Amino acid sequence: MAETQAVDYTLANPDTLTKYKVAADISQKVLKEVSGWISEGASIVELCERGDKLLDEEVGKVYRGKKIPKGIGHCTTISPSSYVTPYTPLKSDAEESGATLKAGEVIKIQLGAQIDGFAAIVCDNVVVGGEVTGETADLLLGTYYANELLLRLMTPPGLVAHGDEEEQKKNAARKPYTQTQITQMLEKVAKAYGLNVVESTTIWQFEHNEIESKKKIILSPGEGVRGDGLPDVGEVWGVEVGLSLGSGKVKNNGNRTTLHRRTANTFGLKRPTSRQLLSEVVKRFGTFPFSLRQIEDEKVAKVGVVECVRGGVLRQYEVVAEKDSKPVARLFTTVAVTKNGLQRLAAPPAIDLEKVKSDKKIEDEEILKILEQPLGKTSVKKNKKKKKPAKKADGAEAAADENDE
Repeated sequence: MAETQAVDYTLANPDTLTKYKVAADISQKVLKEVSGWISEGASIVELCERGDKLLDEEVGKVYRGKKIPKGIGHCTTISPSSYVTPYTPLKSDAEESGATLKAGEVIKIQLGAQIDGFAAIVCDNVVVGGEVTGETADLLLGTYYANELLLRLMTPPGLVAHGDEEEQKKNAARKPYTQTQITQMLEKVAKAYGLNVVESTTIWQFEHNEIESKKKIILSPGEGVRGDGLPDVGEVWGVEVGLSLGSGKVKNNGNRTTLHRRTANTFGLKRPTSRQLLSEVVKRFGTFPFSLRQIEDEKVAKVGVVECVRGGVLRQYEVVAEKDSKPVARLFTTVAVTKNGLQRLAAPPAIDLEKVKSDKKIEDEEILKILEQPLGKTSVKKNKKKKKPAKKADGAEAAADENDE
């Protein structure tokens, strides 16, 4: 009898990167659509439902006729201004189902698709009403530059040549930035815009059917909290950064926890509702985040989830908000670390620096220099016009055009 050959799920298998890219294209397309639906008075739960419907439709268009599992890699969530974590209310909760968007608030849209267990998750900020001025502009710009800096600090040294020969040698010999150094440098960006980094924001390594793998980086960690590991070539990461107009400290805001995902644990569930819920989760969502509102019977979901969480077969994501109830901005990018540098797979659109302006700016020379660095090697094309140099004084706008191949 012939032996079954093990499937290579790493980036060494070109098919893996292809599936990540297909999932990423879907995620970015749906994010753009959902962003266009944002308006004052819009229902949060209805936006989430429409987002999930569109994700399902777009996923259904790819890999047709092939026995490849595919679906939602992260259900659509819409987080109001002071909310830090993804939020997705239930229709059966009278108070929360009535939540609507308010003019001027910064909302966070997070969602993702998965193809064959490879998830591409993305999150972007949208201002309800579209007008961006004052502190709101500071918040969006600070978060944007913090994210651009974070991606460059995570790139393993020496992967991308830049500067003169001496600078290249120096960079190749440099040790990777530690998690402490990463936080300290992000805090400098935050301070330049009058902000604070949201505590204990966690960046995870992604793997096949897993968005919280062995390695993780924790930004501004709380007491007794620490990360473990840094990116290496051949890995995929979900990179998250959050900045706040308040202290950056967080609290549980008392909302019902509706976002969950299955763990690798096993437990003998006793209640029929618990077994029914888990069976539906395994069949429809695998190990990816889902909302209880997506379960066929919300009543069964709300009853059954209690034992599932207590038994450790489901992990719950509590709804966390800024301690001072101040606005928070958050970005999430799925990236691949390749031999040619860091490659954005699913990424929020670059901020429009012509529309979002602030009287604040980054003045730290070290940070400005890092922001000017490329994330990946670019292919050389014939007759390619030379790019104009970025204006350093304006916070290294070069980052705005750094959406790699």
